[in-house]
Amino acid sequence: MVRGLVLALTVATAVAPQCGPGSTTPGTSLQNFQTITVNAGPSGDYLNGAFTSVTICVPGQSSSCQTISGVLIDTGSSGVRVLSSALTLPLPQQNDASGSPLVECAQFLDGFTWGPVQTADVKLAGEQANAVPIQVIGTPAFPTIPTACSNTGDAEDTLSALGANGILGIASFKQDCGPACVGIGASNPGFYYACPSSGCRTTAVPLQNQVQNPVPFFASDNNGTVIQLPSVAPGGVVSTSGMLIFGIGTQANNALGPARVLTLDAAGNFSTNYGGIVYQSTYVDSGTNGIFFLDSRTTGLPLCTASTDFYCPRTLQSQSATNRGVNGAMSAVTFSVGNVDALSARIAAASEVAGPNPGGFAWGMSFFYGRSVFTAIEGQATSGGTGPYVAY
Repeated sequence: MVRGLVLALTVATAVAPQCGPGSTTPGTSLQNFQTITVNAGPSGDYLNGAFTSVTICVPGQSSSCQTISGVLIDTGSSGVRVLSSALTLPLPQQNDASGSPLVECAQFLDGFTWGPVQTADVKLAGEQANAVPIQVIGTPAFPTIPTACSNTGDAEDTLSALGANGILGIASFKQDCGPACVGIGASNPGFYYACPSSGCRTTAVPLQNQVQNPVPFFASDNNGTVIQLPSVAPGGVVSTSGMLIFGIGTQANNALGPARVLTLDAAGNFSTNYGGIVYQSTYVDSGTNGIFFLDSRTTGLPLCTASTDFYCPRTLQSQSATNRGVNGAMSAVTFSVGNVDALSARIAAASEVAGPNPGGFAWGMSFFYGRSVFTAIEGQATSGGTGPYVAY
């Protein structure tokens, strides 16, 4: 089985070399980008995962910092998440209104991460987000996972399970749950728990106390992100590197240019027309390692024998689809589907990775190669209009 996560959050909102802080473009003073690398990751077996480094500091203490490498970049979720096994800093614990420790069950399409909400300063390139809530995954202080959380999927609280030392969630939304988690009731998806010594219970959490996308907290370049990766030929490569750039239309290196803006609905979706079928639940997600869609043709794409979550046609297949934003803007996309089982075990970056997804259309990491993909954040003004939107 080929490792790879489908990391889009399940909550419905209404709901190679790596560079640390201070990276600059040669010959300029720009400090709004850092290198990202698609490789096998810290677990050594990841396919189509884009990794970078994140510097975590005790709030207000610039001398108490730690740079954590091997963090997966995920435009399908919001918030910084770090494995407790990779973190050595003592960060302040967040509590609920009654003083009980706040712990999160962050639910993804393929599992969940369990761990406390703590506060940190987050540094990326030359940018800094101060005193933001993050999740520390798998902390021994909270070993008992509530049944309501464990029933949502498989625990991804270790390096072997997660395949990364953490997740950098830079989706179009500011919080990881949003209004759905502000109240208690049937609409609360059970992301947050108050955990006194007597046991954990689902709790409501104000927006400002939820795990946050760090980008809106930057002093500048805070309206979105750009991921730039080179093209990858069929058959894949062992690794490839590109850039994660902060801001949209704020610096010389993040202009939209000819990119088409597709605005998103309240759940972060647009639509895709593939084979005459319109998929309303469509999203662009660097944390998903392939392009996932349901091939409903009579001569449909066969599933792999070994890597059963993927398609494995005998020969490389060229496909096409048309994306449509809520704003009516349309963009035609051509992509390839190849045999994942035939990829060399050394390959970590491949553009032909795709698989079935009956519920929607996910443009994962395969889509990012050879493009500049913009993700604009909700409510933030950009040169292409106010977010949320994606552009490419």
